[in-house]
Amino acid sequence: MKCIYNGKIHDAIHPDAYEGRILMDGKKLVAIGDVGDIPENTEMIDAHGMDIYPGFVEAHCHIGLDGYGYGYEGQDYCELNDIATPQLSGVDGVKAMDEAFKQAMEAGITSVCTGPGSANVLGGTFTTLKTVGKRVENMIIKPVVAMKCAFGENPKRCYKDSTDSSRMTTAAILREMLFKARDYMERKDAAGNDVLKRPAFDMKLEALIPVLKREIPLKAHAHTSDDIFTALRIAREFNLRITLEHVTEGHLVPEELAGEQVPMAVGPSLTNASKYELRNKSFTTPGVLDKAGCQVSIITDAPVIPQQYLPLCAGLAVKSGMDEFKALQAITINAARHAGIEDRVGSLEVGKDADLIIVEGNPMEVSSTVHLVIIDGEVVHTQG
Repeated sequence: MKCIYNGKIHDAIHPDAYEGRILMDGKKLVAIGDVGDIPENTEMIDAHGMDIYPGFVEAHCHIGLDGYGYGYEGQDYCELNDIATPQLSGVDGVKAMDEAFKQAMEAGITSVCTGPGSANVLGGTFTTLKTVGKRVENMIIKPVVAMKCAFGENPKRCYKDSTDSSRMTTAAILREMLFKARDYMERKDAAGNDVLKRPAFDMKLEALIPVLKREIPLKAHAHTSDDIFTALRIAREFNLRITLEHVTEGHLVPEELAGEQVPMAVGPSLTNASKYELRNKSFTTPGVLDKAGCQVSIITDAPVIPQQYLPLCAGLAVKSGMDEFKALQAITINAARHAGIEDRVGSLEVGKDADLIIVEGNPMEVSSTVHLVIIDGEVVHTQG
């Protein structure tokens, strides 16, 4: 067992920090606050004068598929020969020993949701990982959490000379794939155990069945308000679950989005407005959406912003008007909810994974120092 004492606990559930102890047994949190008698031979960790937080969670990135020092040769986050590739799995592209994982972990980011990029209308599935390990299978929290799809400029730019040169085409391609997958699923279900009556196996359509059954959401890349509403419209047509990714113009339509009650991951905001659909980029967006009643996560879209600067992005949202506790939730429990792993990570609660950090100073400020990182109950980083 391990016990952390003398620190101030920020559990990401209660707005106010409090004094107490945290007891870990193996990979799990077993007591928080008044933990009672400490068993003999418990390893004691003194957090005197410091603050204890849950490990930070990234709700949307491409770490491991496009990481540190890759260049073109190391990039595996987009298939550029086919505009619709739902059969691809982000797990298969992850390089577990990417230096970016180590940099993220040392900054207190302990869990990430990573997967294909946005060149394709359908790009494949996202996965969730811890940020330590040498083999991807040993890092997985939940192997498949969402199906990536993309609206806006990226599919148009990547396929403008062959397949897609308008937003209408992007929407039509997505609808066509969903219609085909629904027909395939219905024929397969109708056939039952009769192999001779089943439709010919189609890996693309097979990959979309969990989306149609609402087992996983569409993870919809959409920056502009028009693209956001197209994504929501198509999800409604097919009765799909959906999460919105980037939501760059969300602050322009907060009331409309609040009524949708879908998770929103905002960012990357710490970049130049490098294309037309980013011209309204602002760090005010997460705060405006939160105040309107939306579930908001803050993201780096790493490596667009290096993964280790996730807490800094939350701090810049606070500087632009977001409530500090809500900003903390945007990189902890809300991000975990967005990725569908809130039962495991994102807050300091009994029964969850023992993923936590001990920090000197406010982690959303550049002057802070992450002194200790624990993942699955093991100390994986110490400083000072």
